[in-house]
Amino acid sequence: MEGTVEENKAAVQGANPHWGTDSVNEANKTIDFKIEHAFFPNWEGTEQKRPFTITGDELRYTATASTGGTAELVWKRAK
Repeated sequence: MEGTVEENKAAVQGANPHWGTDSVNEANKTIDFKIEHAFFPNWEGTEQKRPFTITGDELRYTATASTGGTAELVWKRAK
Protein backbone atom coordinates (compact mmCIF):
# COMPACT_ATOMS: atom_id res chain seq x y z
CA MET A 1 0.00 0.00 0.00
CA GLU A 2 3.05 2.26 0.26
CA GLY A 3 4.68 1.64 -3.11
CA THR A 4 6.69 4.22 -4.96
CA VAL A 5 5.32 5.78 -8.13
CA GLU A 6 7.57 3.47 -10.16
CA GLU A 7 6.50 0.37 -8.21
CA ASN A 8 2.81 1.20 -8.59
CA LYS A 9 3.22 1.89 -12.30
CA ALA A 10 5.01 -1.45 -12.82
CA ALA A 11 2.29 -3.32 -10.90
CA VAL A 12 -0.51 -1.83 -13.00
CA GLN A 13 1.29 -2.22 -16.31
CA GLY A 14 2.10 -5.83 -15.47
CA ALA A 15 -1.51 -6.74 -14.69
CA ASN A 16 -4.34 -7.79 -16.95
CA PRO A 17 -7.29 -8.72 -14.78
CA HIS A 18 -10.36 -10.03 -16.56
CA TRP A 19 -13.24 -12.29 -15.64
CA GLY A 20 -16.12 -14.15 -17.13
CA THR A 21 -16.52 -17.82 -18.00
CA ASP A 22 -14.19 -20.27 -19.62
CA SER A 23 -14.40 -23.74 -21.06
CA VAL A 24 -11.94 -26.27 -22.41
CA ASN A 25 -12.24 -27.46 -25.98
CA GLU A 26 -10.35 -30.75 -25.83
CA ALA A 27 -10.65 -31.43 -29.56
CA ASN A 28 -8.97 -28.13 -30.48
CA LYS A 29 -6.76 -28.03 -27.36
CA THR A 30 -7.97 -24.50 -26.56
CA ILE A 31 -9.31 -22.70 -23.54
CA ASP A 32 -12.25 -20.58 -24.68
CA PHE A 33 -12.69 -17.42 -22.61
CA LYS A 34 -15.92 -15.40 -22.68
CA ILE A 35 -14.77 -12.16 -21.12
CA GLU A 36 -17.47 -10.19 -19.32
CA HIS A 37 -15.29 -7.45 -17.85
CA ALA A 38 -11.62 -6.59 -18.23
CA PHE A 39 -8.95 -4.07 -17.33
CA PHE A 40 -8.74 -3.41 -21.07
CA PRO A 41 -12.25 -2.23 -22.05
CA ASN A 42 -11.85 -3.45 -25.65
CA TRP A 43 -11.72 -7.03 -24.27
CA GLU A 44 -15.16 -6.73 -22.64
CA GLY A 45 -17.77 -8.89 -24.33
CA THR A 46 -15.18 -10.73 -26.45
CA GLU A 47 -14.49 -14.42 -26.81
CA GLN A 48 -10.87 -15.48 -26.97
CA LYS A 49 -9.46 -18.91 -27.75
CA ARG A 50 -6.02 -19.74 -26.43
CA PRO A 51 -4.13 -22.93 -27.22
CA PHE A 52 -2.85 -24.75 -24.16
CA THR A 53 -0.52 -27.55 -23.15
CA ILE A 54 -0.52 -29.69 -20.03
CA THR A 55 2.69 -31.15 -18.68
CA GLY A 56 2.57 -32.90 -15.34
CA ASP A 57 0.84 -30.53 -12.92
CA GLU A 58 1.16 -27.45 -15.14
CA LEU A 59 -1.23 -25.95 -17.66
CA ARG A 60 0.35 -23.33 -19.96
CA TYR A 61 -1.11 -20.93 -22.49
CA THR A 62 -0.14 -17.68 -24.16
CA ALA A 63 -2.24 -14.54 -24.16
CA THR A 64 -1.71 -11.82 -26.75
CA ALA A 65 -2.62 -8.28 -25.78
CA SER A 66 -4.32 -5.91 -28.17
CA THR A 67 -1.18 -3.77 -27.87
CA GLY A 68 0.84 -6.60 -29.42
CA GLY A 69 2.61 -7.94 -26.35
CA THR A 70 2.32 -11.54 -25.17
CA ALA A 71 2.44 -13.28 -21.84
CA GLU A 72 2.79 -16.96 -21.01
CA LEU A 73 0.54 -18.00 -18.17
CA VAL A 74 1.19 -21.06 -16.03
CA TRP A 75 -1.39 -22.62 -13.75
CA LYS A 76 -0.12 -25.19 -11.27
CA ARG A 77 -2.30 -27.88 -9.75
CA ALA A 78 -2.84 -27.30 -6.05
CA LYS A 79 -1.60 -30.08 -3.83
